Amino acid sequence: MKRFFGILLIAVLAIFAGITISAQNVKFGHINKSSLIQSMPEFDSANAKLQRTSKELTNQLELMQVELNNKIEAYQKDAKNLTDVVKQVKEQELSDMQRRIQDSNTNFQQKLSDLNTSLIQPIVAKADKAVQDIGKEGGYIYIFDVSAGQVLYFDESKSTNILPQAKAKLGLK
Repeated sequence: MKRFFGILLIAVLAIFAGITISAQNVKFGHINKSSLIQSMPEFDSANAKLQRTSKELTNQLELMQVELNNKIEAYQKDAKNLTDVVKQVKEQELSDMQRRIQDSNTNFQQKLSDLNTSLIQPIVAKADKAVQDIGKEGGYIYIFDVSAGQVLYFDESKSTNILPQAKAKLGLK
């Protein structure tokens, strides 16, 4: 019986020793992925293209609005000289034009959103791949994105900031 307890005690100690040894090899990392993405040159060019497109679309909307305002002014000047039927036709034209401007605005916003997604998605994918590669190469169990606001606490002395490694992997300063 003593021999059984002795063997059991050795087995339990071996298990706890194994857990302690493996717990010391656990690696955690963190990164501010937003900073990484914003430091990539592709982000700057994507952002510039998005700004140019936004300005072009805004200019188109402004031109449409100016045309509408001019037609409203002309209508208001001539309204007292127009027949009721002509007034109704002109008012319908103005209403249709206002609706087209609103539809164009909605359409432009959707185009900007789609363009943003198509430009930014490959950049995010490239950053994600760099982080995953660093995780695999460095033997990390978890790498947390602190920019996403999902980590409530992490001890910086026990967690490695991999932002410099990710920038180096992507060839950034």
